[in-house]
Amino acid sequence: MQRILSTAVIVGLLAATAAAFAITERLKLTKSPITGTKVVRAYVSPRAHTFAAINVRFRRSDHVTVTILDADRSEVDTLAYRLLVPRGRRTFTWNGRTDAGTIPKGGTYYMEIHLENQHRTILLPNPLVLETKLPVVLDAGVEPKAFSPDGDHQFDTVTIHYKLSEDAHVLVSVNGTRVIRGRASKPKYKVSWNGAVHGRLLPQGTYVLTVSAVDPAGNVAEKVQRVAVTIRYIRLAVPRVIVGAGAHLRIGVSTDAKRYRWTLGVRSGTASGRVLRVRAPSVAGTYRLVVSERGHAAAARVVVK
Repeated sequence: MQRILSTAVIVGLLAATAAAFAITERLKLTKSPITGTKVVRAYVSPRAHTFAAINVRFRRSDHVTVTILDADRSEVDTLAYRLLVPRGRRTFTWNGRTDAGTIPKGGTYYMEIHLENQHRTILLPNPLVLETKLPVVLDAGVEPKAFSPDGDHQFDTVTIHYKLSEDAHVLVSVNGTRVIRGRASKPKYKVSWNGAVHGRLLPQGTYVLTVSAVDPAGNVAEKVQRVAVTIRYIRLAVPRVIVGAGAHLRIGVSTDAKRYRWTLGVRSGTASGRVLRVRAPSVAGTYRLVVSERGHAAAARVVVK
């Protein structure tokens, strides 16, 4: 009798194992009710009023409940409850808040979808990142301090070095107008500026660049850095020169151009170097000295005695 019972138990165990194996294999062959998952936006920030979004495709219509879970798989927010969704694509968005409207701690979160009719619950593996801290610009500098964006390939751009508190895109503004949004999202990097705003070169002068940052969730830095830079095309050292008739005139010229053109009275020519040396007119009077390079010019009055 005991032998018969033992045999029955063994047969029962084998039957249960076979049934479990069959169910497992059938589940393997069953297609997932959700496919084509696309992360529209992985980062979210309530402070920046941005949303995280995931787009999924349902193989057939069903009542779904969509929830946001934290890293410990605890429920944080319910995005949809027993919502009837048709076959096809659907996008679910999260505003970075809990069911109570509060802001949870920053970190990684996940979206879970329960399909009521199919008795399936699927945890999407795509992480959603909640950013609650604002980026900070720790340091910024500019090299060189002066440049001439005149297209002669001599100091045509300026390089802005920066250091941020986290991975973020640098933002550079001139007089409140943004001129750069860095492509790289790095805490320490550099960008170049060509002296233009909306495609137009700024005139000569000293400008203050505001260096800020924006993280992937859209949070903009409150603590920024400001650096000064001078745009210089060509400039004369003094606005007025007094010289004797026919004497040699010397005046300092500040430019990055290798050569520049000068005009004094009816005479003109080309020169190079930091000091322009020309002979003054032989007739007393007041003349206008003009030096120019690539469409940019500077002038000074020459008084000949």
